[in-house]
Amino acid sequence: MDRMKDKICVVTGGARGIGRAIVDRFAGEGAKMVFAIDVNPAAFPELEAGRTNVRGASVNVTDTEGVKAFVDSVVAEFGRIDALVNNAGITRDALIQKMSDDDWAAVIAVNLTGVFKMTRAIAPTMMAQGTGTVVSIASVVGLDGNIGQSNYEAAKGGIVAMTKGWAKEFARKGAKVRVNSVSPGYCRTPMLETVPEKVLEPIIAKTPLGRLAMPIDIANAVLFLSNDESAFVTGQVLRVDGGLVL
Repeated sequence: MDRMKDKICVVTGGARGIGRAIVDRFAGEGAKMVFAIDVNPAAFPELEAGRTNVRGASVNVTDTEGVKAFVDSVVAEFGRIDALVNNAGITRDALIQKMSDDDWAAVIAVNLTGVFKMTRAIAPTMMAQGTGTVVSIASVVGLDGNIGQSNYEAAKGGIVAMTKGWAKEFARKGAKVRVNSVSPGYCRTPMLETVPEKVLEPIIAKTPLGRLAMPIDIANAVLFLSNDESAFVTGQVLRVDGGLVL
């Protein structure tokens, strides 16, 4: 398959879960290089094994200088960046009266400011080359809210708003840079492993398709928005939630 043929791609939070599934899809679809950004390099050897078009990169998306240095190195080596996927994220859940300033700040820093910093660093290259795609992972929580996730829902709602603004901003002066977001429902990832099955069962029961998402479900949506099959799609929020919210 060659839907990402010869493209230079950057996936944040790319070492596991949804990010890993996206890296695998891009690499399998002919990308020239997929950079899997993560703060934990321990997974990189296994991630890269047997593939010449996947490379781990230890970058913290909240580190302005580190992000800039990484982007500069990619552009210096390859001359372009074709696809950015903002996937890195954390949770620090608590009811609002129990949520600390640190828990609020940590989630906003990674899930919102990190998306801003990575996109800020890469978008000018895409605009200069005239093409590119940015896909950010939001959440149904950012669209519909959830108890005990003030920080997470604020960050994901911010991603939705930035997506719409960037779709307008990055298409100025003839550039065809498309910006979209994907809002997953509950997905079986390492982040969800701490949630008891008894909590997940009612969610599954309310989902018309009768299951939680798998990482590949989200990766397939990101793949669509990152290749030319979606050439006339920008500024959109694609729910991938099995019909959980209708």
